[in-house]
Amino acid sequence: MFGLHPNAEIGYLTTQAETLFTMVQAITGGSSAAAEGGDKVGDMITLFLERCPEQFSMIDLFAKATTRPPFTVVCLQECERMNNLLAEIKISLIELDAGLKGTLNITENMENLAAALGLNTIPPSWISKSYFSKKTLLMWLEDLVLRCEQLERWSDEFETPNVLWISGLFNPMSFLTAIMQITARSQGLPLDDMCLKTEVTNTFLTEDMTEAPASGAYINGFTLEGAGWEAGRNGEQGYLCDMVLKELSPEVPIVHITAIRRAERQTIGFYICPVYFTTARGAAQLITKFDIAMESEDSDEKSWILSGVAFFLAPEQ
Repeated sequence: MFGLHPNAEIGYLTTQAETLFTMVQAITGGSSAAAEGGDKVGDMITLFLERCPEQFSMIDLFAKATTRPPFTVVCLQECERMNNLLAEIKISLIELDAGLKGTLNITENMENLAAALGLNTIPPSWISKSYFSKKTLLMWLEDLVLRCEQLERWSDEFETPNVLWISGLFNPMSFLTAIMQITARSQGLPLDDMCLKTEVTNTFLTEDMTEAPASGAYINGFTLEGAGWEAGRNGEQGYLCDMVLKELSPEVPIVHITAIRRAERQTIGFYICPVYFTTARGAAQLITKFDIAMESEDSDEKSWILSGVAFFLAPEQ
């Protein structure tokens, strides 16, 4: 009726089914958790305490960072926020374990935590210190470990990775702002006069980027919704294309982000694409907007607007 791609119906029906089963699981979980979920909660506590990485030593990191260019500041901020999350996870799990063993009184927060562990959902107390995510709890744990591994490599010598997995940051916009800050300082321009320029490369492999770009940064971790991506030929820039049937969230190749003056920005032939944390969208989850190439300068961006085309950092799977 609305001229949308068949993938839109697939996505709608999938979301509807997931919502239904989540509600059924939440309703039935209350009666079965006490009788059958005790062992499961205990296993989840053990798993998280074993898998969760150690906190970063901020004293050592601050001592190591004798100079603090913008990228180093972003790394330090990310480590601090990760420490807050890791501390909340471990303290709450240790207290819940003690409560289940009878050495502490069970509180409402402990009950909520146990219920979330039993239902494989992210506990409310962790969400307040965490990043946006729609993953199930076990998948969220795998994601957490990957984020910590990137921060460990980054904070080792404060050398920014050749390709940064931007989805692994609490505040991706701080890294994008750092790119504009570095460019503005090097060219003696005011920061308010800068904007981001986006160029999608033709490779998904981080190994292909053997060194950092001369300006800006290579970033990856994006998925696309509402459109597909046609790779460019002979090194040319790729562009948006129609979706492939049943491919709901295609991965986007590595993106080269640079900063330019606003007066130099080109909008003809580009779709102003919003970038969100998750597919829930909403103003609170909007990070920034990228200028993404269309097939030609004559292409009309209205079709992409009607299709709700957007970039996302945190896929559900």
